Amino acid sequence: MKFTNYLKDIDHVSIYPLLSLVLFTAIFLFVIIYVFSADKSKMNDKANIPLK
Repeated sequence: MKFTNYLKDIDHVSIYPLLSLVLFTAIFLFVIIYVFSADKSKMNDKANIPLK
């Protein structure tokens, strides 16, 4: 029996791909907003930490 047959037996299984897409999009947008709104001098300091 294939894995997809197990998923068919679960009620409301179609909601899981939608939830994962919404979660991924929310995290992606949060990271994009953080990157563009962060202070550039602090980002340069953090980027040079391993080199100091």
